[in-house]
Amino acid sequence: MVNYQPFLSKDTSLLKTSEIRDLLKLTEGREVISLAGGLPDPTTFPAEDIRRIADDVIKEESAQALQYSTTSGVLSFKKELVNLSKMRGISSISEDNIFVTVGSQEALFMIFNIFIDKGDYVAVENPSYLAALNILRARQPNFIGIDVDPKNGTNLDQLETKLRQMKQENKKIKMFYVIPTAQNPAGTTMKLEDRKRLLELASQYDFIIMEDDAYGFLVFEGDSPAPLKALDKEGRVIYTSTFSKILSPGLRLGWVVAETDVIKEMEIYKQNVDLHTPTLSQYIAREAIKRGVIMNNLPKVKNTYIEKRNVMLQAIEENFPKEAKWSRPVGGMFVFAWLPKGIDTTKMLEKSMANGVAYVPGSSFYYDYSGKNTMRLNFSYPSKEQLRRGIETLGKVIKEELSAS
Repeated sequence: MVNYQPFLSKDTSLLKTSEIRDLLKLTEGREVISLAGGLPDPTTFPAEDIRRIADDVIKEESAQALQYSTTSGVLSFKKELVNLSKMRGISSISEDNIFVTVGSQEALFMIFNIFIDKGDYVAVENPSYLAALNILRARQPNFIGIDVDPKNGTNLDQLETKLRQMKQENKKIKMFYVIPTAQNPAGTTMKLEDRKRLLELASQYDFIIMEDDAYGFLVFEGDSPAPLKALDKEGRVIYTSTFSKILSPGLRLGWVVAETDVIKEMEIYKQNVDLHTPTLSQYIAREAIKRGVIMNNLPKVKNTYIEKRNVMLQAIEENFPKEAKWSRPVGGMFVFAWLPKGIDTTKMLEKSMANGVAYVPGSSFYYDYSGKNTMRLNFSYPSKEQLRRGIETLGKVIKEELSAS
């Protein structure tokens, strides 16, 4: 058989597999309580509503819904996305400011490839979303890490200090990739005054912001702060969100809100990637917005997740060593834990899985692979009983590691 390695492009060496996907493959078919993935609870899917919508679309609009469509998205769907964006406080936009993607993952891939060149300075939260970091790593920028604290969130004092230092050195960051609401993985949510301050810094030091709002509709405790895009007066924010958390990940739908110049660049790029986002999925999601399926289902999703979060937090409180710290998310799907410094969660994973529990080691969420004593824990997918047993087992493993170090 042919050995294809010598034929591969040099760029393939820059691509990394997702540790989360690898863990999901390892746990498949095994008796393992997985706290690793970011899977929604399937009981929250409005399956019957989606079935009725799909039937109606096929009966009434099959000629359009089963056909090729425009690169930027089906016009009637983009009009509904304008309405959905308004529910997050993003106004004064039209369908010309909307771009439909195959999940927000494709949006991140396209935007980073459109904007980031090798050697550019890119600020990221430390920790940040693993998939976004892997895309960025392949672009070979200079990373500027901004620490995230379990209580205070993204350290904007640190960001401002670094911006000031870089200006003195005649350097500047081009982009800050940030997840202000229910941050993945840290679970923190940026305060409104910090959001305003971040926009002021972006204006003062002239950089653009890539805002990932995957969990904006999934704040289940208190009010969801306005996204950065809703506060943006200069068009500096490129905003993306997804239907994976509020309707179904299987539809593979995301969207971008941005200035028309950005939308045009995305259209050219996507024409050369996959032509357009699946038409049928767009028609189904359009009707889910129009018929109120998403907004009517959100209370069920939020109630499910706050109950599960509370179970996990209570179990962590009872079973983790007192030296550990962890976030208390007001939304989303994850708790992030900072363990005592002597523990390496990557090395500990094998022992944890041998005891029947999987999690994601935290180092991959750091651009520099630091954070070796951290871990991300998912509460949305496991049952409450699995959460209790999983955290109890994990707590024992952690304490054994601590006593051995």
